[in-house]
Parts: sequence; structure tokens; C-alpha cells
Amino acid sequence: MSDLDQSFQQAQIDVKTLTSKPSNDELLDLYSLYKQGSNGDATGKRPGRLDMVNRAKFDAWAKLEGTSQDSAKQSYVDLVARLLGK
Repeated sequence: MSDLDQSFQQAQIDVKTLTSKPSNDELLDLYSLYKQGSNGDATGKRPGRLDMVNRAKFDAWAKLEGTSQDSAKQSYVDLVARLLGK
């Protein structure tokens, strides 16, 4: 396992220790970077307009199309570190 993969896994653990809830934009960033880092480009159908939460999540993930998984993992690790004040 690479150092980046280890850092990515550790960030997934660390994010659960946040003492204050991130903003909605930060939550969407965390979600989309995690999904891009784990799965690659967005797949599946875009949720309907009445499913606002899942639609916003899908749209945030779809905006990262073409971003490499390694780049998304590093951005996720960096965002978690910033949210933790490291």
C-alpha cells in the first residue's frame, strides 16, 4: 500500500473526529473527493430534482470528472488536515 493510500485511509478515520460540523460546501467537497479518490469518475444516473441532497452530491462528484484518483486522494487528505487545523 502506498503512502498516499495510507494517508487517505487515515484521513477517513480522522474526519470522524472533527469537533465542529463542516459547512455544506466543505461536506460536498469531502464527499466528492472521497468518491473520486475511491471510485474514479461519477457513474450512474443523476438524481431527480426533488432529491436535492443526492443531486447536489452527484453534481459535486461529477465536477471532478477527469481528476485522477491520486490527485483526489491527496486533495481529500489536505482538506481533512485543514479542517482539523493541522
